[in-house]
Amino acid sequence: MRAVVVNSFGGPEAVEVVETEVPRPGARQVRIKVAAASLNPVDAGVRAGVFGGAGERIGLGWDVAGTVDAVGAVDGAGAGGAWSVGDEVVALHYGAVKPLGTHAEYVVVDADAVAPAPATVDAVHAATLPLNALTAAQALDRLEPAPGRSSLLVTGAAGAVGGYAVRLAARRGIAVTGLAREGDEEFVRSLGARHVTSDAVADRAFDAVLDAAVLGEPALAWVRDGGRYIGVIPHAEPASVRGVETGAVEVSADGARLAELVRLLDEGVLTTRVAETYALEDAAKAHARLDEGGVRGRLVLVP
Repeated sequence: MRAVVVNSFGGPEAVEVVETEVPRPGARQVRIKVAAASLNPVDAGVRAGVFGGAGERIGLGWDVAGTVDAVGAVDGAGAGGAWSVGDEVVALHYGAVKPLGTHAEYVVVDADAVAPAPATVDAVHAATLPLNALTAAQALDRLEPAPGRSSLLVTGAAGAVGGYAVRLAARRGIAVTGLAREGDEEFVRSLGARHVTSDAVADRAFDAVLDAAVLGEPALAWVRDGGRYIGVIPHAEPASVRGVETGAVEVSADGARLAELVRLLDEGVLTTRVAETYALEDAAKAHARLDEGGVRGRLVLVP
């Protein structure tokens, strides 16, 4: 099968499409025939060596939508449930340094990382959901904003993680302010933000900040004394000041939680955004487009 890998770190030119053996599922794993897999900023970080793995062949890709085509020994217990050949699914394949990712024709994932595919969108759109929506949901879990009482600032509110965070928080009754570029105000308001700004908000003291734009210390300054700050890059959060609790979400694969997010997508609560699609063999071109910036929605690879 074909798979996208990096054998050495660098820019888009480091991305290779190689022939490799089709992986086999082990106990409590399933193999998915990939229909679509999104490209995320974390893939660019892996490609550049941010997460280590020098000297190894590293597979790219975290998100996947496709069809189960082989099942290991799955007993049906736990969040993942029992999966059968032919099931249409989505999943998060966690891990920055792994021999094969989802940017491939087939991928093996743990059964409890899998959820039924959305019924209301195609595989290309479905592939943009797992990593970004799970990151947003799990970051909000860490912040624990109180409905009707807490104020929340989301930086990068028009982005993939930030947009899901705004929508999920607003649905819980949280007073959300979105920090986004000029021109994105209408979109961020449509997600449920009560206020949208493109300027510094130093005059506000928020109970919590979800820093999806990775601003670091400037975003920390907008948290009230004793509030909470959560970033989206593990171990890259700023040091605590003024009693502010700081941390970063490290997304985890969770099929049960992903199934809830799929349900919200099917109910119209969440929406997906696809910027462009690329054939798998054009993965390097997709990376180059990602590096250019200004992408609204996700780039998606189609085998």
